[in-house]
Amino acid sequence: MFSFLFDPPSEQKVVLLPDGDRVSLEITTPKGWKETDPTVLMVHGLCGSHKSPYLIRMVKRLEPLGIRSVRYNMRGCGSGRGLSKQIYHSGRSEDVFEAIKALKKEQPESPIILIGFSLGGNIVLKLAGELNDIATPFIDKVIAVSPPVDLYSSVLLIGDPINAIYEKYFYRLLRADVHYRHRKFRDLPRVKLPRNLKIYEFDQIYTAPVCGFQSADDYYNKCSSIHLIGDIVIPCKILLAEDDPIVSSASLDGHILPANVSLFKTKKGGHMGYLASPKGGKGFYWLDSILLDWITE
Repeated sequence: MFSFLFDPPSEQKVVLLPDGDRVSLEITTPKGWKETDPTVLMVHGLCGSHKSPYLIRMVKRLEPLGIRSVRYNMRGCGSGRGLSKQIYHSGRSEDVFEAIKALKKEQPESPIILIGFSLGGNIVLKLAGELNDIATPFIDKVIAVSPPVDLYSSVLLIGDPINAIYEKYFYRLLRADVHYRHRKFRDLPRVKLPRNLKIYEFDQIYTAPVCGFQSADDYYNKCSSIHLIGDIVIPCKILLAEDDPIVSSASLDGHILPANVSLFKTKKGGHMGYLASPKGGKGFYWLDSILLDWITE
């Protein structure tokens, strides 16, 4: 059951971004893979990396099917740690597009399926909407798992005292990452963040000003994919769970979605859990099986 903990073999590809920062991709290519075969590009969630268990599990499921997998590390994450002076945030869809263009330049005939998990889900939906018709030559389909499409709503949820364990966990990692970057890049101003902050407070005093937003509210509004999902023209699937503690399953209720965008809700699943009994035939991680179905359909 725990074989997913072992990082599968991969080849690192570093992609240069327009502002001089770099992001790192970890590419696992099955034996016999041809340049016309599919590529699955996966984007992790908040404080994740190419080593996130859900990405590793998917690589191990895709490789036997002859599907190449690319694990995208957001700025400063995973094998890209120390390569970016700027931080990643919920709206850096342009970075993912640079990675897609780099992959397409090398293997233009490989169809790309783009999958985002949690925060990465918001980013891939935002990108697909921004590209609109331009997406077609680059992305064949997009899938978002537990995406916080309304960032302000999710920040309120994670800030609820009942979710304090999640908020403390994420903030601890965010704080450590900020301090690492400011030590690594000596030209950055010295910074010392308090040990205990709400995510909203962190975004208000750090993320927003550092990334050029007027405030946390401005940041959430401009980076929430909910404003762009209606502009997606490629096949798109969105998976939400009604018992997700930090992403509201009702976030898209009342929104008219294009016919090519399919919304799926489950009663159970939590945030990125989607566990099931092995007796059900789908395995312990039900999420992996449904994603394989969507990738190969």
